[in-house]
Amino acid sequence: MLENKSQHSNSKSGIEYFFQGWSLAFSPGLKRFVFLPLLANIVIMSALFYWFFVSITGMVDWGLSFMPSWLHWLGYIISAIVILTLTILFCYFFSTITNVIAAPFNGLLAEQVEAQLTGVPAPDTSWLSLIKDLPRILKRELQKFGYYLLWAIPILLTYLIPIIGQSVTPIVWFLFTAWQINIQYADYAFDNHKISFERMRQLLRQDRADNLLFGMLISFFTMLPLLNLIIMPIAVCGATAMWVDRYRHQAIFASKSQDFR
Repeated sequence: MLENKSQHSNSKSGIEYFFQGWSLAFSPGLKRFVFLPLLANIVIMSALFYWFFVSITGMVDWGLSFMPSWLHWLGYIISAIVILTLTILFCYFFSTITNVIAAPFNGLLAEQVEAQLTGVPAPDTSWLSLIKDLPRILKRELQKFGYYLLWAIPILLTYLIPIIGQSVTPIVWFLFTAWQINIQYADYAFDNHKISFERMRQLLRQDRADNLLFGMLISFFTMLPLLNLIIMPIAVCGATAMWVDRYRHQAIFASKSQDFR
């Protein structure tokens, strides 16, 4: 029965979950839970993006310093690629900083979204229990960041390879960032149910294409001025909707089955 429900829900695409996130984030029952992560995102992202746009020229010059002299005639094209790559890099970096700070509130928002979609009341979370949960939440954020560095460093090093670094690497970097952003926002619902980071990645890989598409959309909107200030709660809501439809039953059912062994 659970299997049939999961298969039926899988008819939704990553695009549909993205737009469902928009409608959920601004629905009457969730607005108050959206406010705190939204406020944190606006304040932190505004400050970081101001610094980024002030520093972009120096960063581009640094990126072009790795280009061989015989390719200088491609300066304008390479500059555009470097700017796009740096923008994607810093969008994810800024999102990571914001998500670490807003993680407790994003977890609370994911709980409320799940409660609204399933009809199962959310746990009565007090400020005291939220504070007690901070070490576990921060540990999980560090775990995600460690996974990110494990892949990001080798990919970034390929920028030093002539031609490949300026043509292939930006595409690989964008796809990797989209996948990582999807993991970032999907994790709140999984972590609320104490599903391990490894198990979460295993389940997300079952629907790699839709999860990657969802991450691409979030990445794109993260790069757009003004819209990047409100995208975080929308991403949490959309990713939680996907958790409810596709992973909740099999993850919780599998966890309970193991408890009975």
